[in-house]
Amino acid sequence: MVYSSKRRFVAGAVCPRCSEMDKLVVYSEDGKDFRECVACGYKDEMHFKPIARELDTRVNLTEEDKQDIQVINILPFEKPDH
Repeated sequence: MVYSSKRRFVAGAVCPRCSEMDKLVVYSEDGKDFRECVACGYKDEMHFKPIARELDTRVNLTEEDKQDIQVINILPFEKPDH
């Protein structure tokens, strides 16, 4: 359930049936989310995709993960004198 039971208009939303803009309301009823057009009566249950897990990157590592990383320093290459 994403929405409250109170009906709220969605600014800029277009009805898939009548193509009227700013006529859709969203609300929750019996644990399900719905959108409804107040102009033509279109009603549809909304299904949301589950939230994807964030990919692990060096920016979002935990402190424990950071301890497992070994830093390797690469020395600059010096040209031999001949």
